[in-house]
Amino acid sequence: MSAIFPVCIIGVGNMGGAMAARLGQLGWAPAVHDIVRSRAESLMLFGALATEDIAQAAIESVATIICVVDAAQTRDVLFGPQGIAPGLLPGHIVILCPTISPADVEAIAAELGQRGVETVDAPMSGGPVRARDGSMSLMVACTDAVFARCQPLLDALSSKVFRISSRLGDGARTKLVNNLLAGINLVGAAEVMALAERMGLDLNTTLDVIEQSSGQSWIGSDRMRRAIAGDLAPRAHMTLLAKDTGLAIGAAQAVGFAGPLGEAASQVFAQAVRAGLAELDDGALLGFLRRP
Repeated sequence: MSAIFPVCIIGVGNMGGAMAARLGQLGWAPAVHDIVRSRAESLMLFGALATEDIAQAAIESVATIICVVDAAQTRDVLFGPQGIAPGLLPGHIVILCPTISPADVEAIAAELGQRGVETVDAPMSGGPVRARDGSMSLMVACTDAVFARCQPLLDALSSKVFRISSRLGDGARTKLVNNLLAGINLVGAAEVMALAERMGLDLNTTLDVIEQSSGQSWIGSDRMRRAIAGDLAPRAHMTLLAKDTGLAIGAAQAVGFAGPLGEAASQVFAQAVRAGLAELDDGALLGFLRRP
């Protein structure tokens, strides 16, 4: 197989769009599709091919990257009324990038497997900027044979491809552990910045200190800098960590684990969503915790 082979991407929002732009500029010319047509068309500037007939594009591709929001959307893309799965040829590779539960990964893979279609469990982390420059993390679980077939594509997408295991669902498990910690860190960062403000401290100076001290976290710095500046345009909607931390708590319960912080952090995201912050950047937690 050539190092570059036909590929399509379904779902080209923040992350999928960044991945498509990267692949396009590397010469892959991915076929792209999104329910918002303009998203796909905008990627033509980077060498992507916007297509209405994504089912045919998938048939003509070696691999299809699914980059939608959740398990329901993933199932709709694959098995819904306009789903692509019935037309996929045996040996086709479906790469699952959304953050979904391990059980959903296993169930989707089993259904695809009945059609002879292979699955790569490959959730991602790092945000659109890192997806665009190829430095995001990909947490990959699949058989060795399938990994070998799609490795050129995975390596084009990211310089940080973590080969988790051959057990489908382990990519999802790793992503949920990571995102639960991200959620805990972000709630903690927003809490201490709200406290610093209540104490009369300058927030930028306080964050300068934290970034060079033991309290530093990447997500805390990234989100709090924007929040302090009043920039709440969504790079990562509040709903995403609300969903992901909820999935992580569900996964923890499934193995009989109850920690002291995860559930509390998950509840903060859920409360922020109920308070009307769903469509804002998750850095809006600072404003949420500033409230009396």
